[in-house]
Amino acid sequence: MAKKALSPKDSKELLTTLKSRFQKSMPRHKGLDWSKVEAKLLANPEKLWSLNEMEKTGGEPDVIGFDKKSGEFIFCDCSPESPAGRRSFCYDYEAWNSRKEHKPKNNAIDAAKEMGIELLNEEQYHDLQNLGVFDLKTSSWLRTPTDIRELGGAIFGDRRFNRVFVYHNGAESYYAARGFRGLLKI
Repeated sequence: MAKKALSPKDSKELLTTLKSRFQKSMPRHKGLDWSKVEAKLLANPEKLWSLNEMEKTGGEPDVIGFDKKSGEFIFCDCSPESPAGRRSFCYDYEAWNSRKEHKPKNNAIDAAKEMGIELLNEEQYHDLQNLGVFDLKTSSWLRTPTDIRELGGAIFGDRRFNRVFVYHNGAESYYAARGFRGLLKI
């Protein structure tokens, strides 16, 4: 399988976009230095490719943290609403395959894997919501605990009435206003 990498022109354009977003939203990543983030990105072209996929699908990825143990920067979709290019997906392949009619175009788990990112879990979603206001009109599938998934369910989050909610649905369901947010560690 060929490595996923951007052209030099596309890399430069994406880095410009990411730097601008980083500088405009400093409260999301207090104390972090763009030059260190950029160096990591340049050293990991496959991760830059994944960030471009997040950007292309409307995610507006930005740095939301730094893991001191691993030395990784944490990027997340920071678009106000669930990324428009990743909506109307059911939860996973098993759920997609179980639908006999009106199958969605894809599922969140496989789409995230293809992009080289992972869905946020419940804790990460709450952490993101502490950095801003997200999903006022949409909702986002979340990485679902195995015991819930084994029973046919999946969880999603949103913000309503100035409060973050996590709820459940059948994993095979899909809605025009439900997508997924991704997380990428570099």
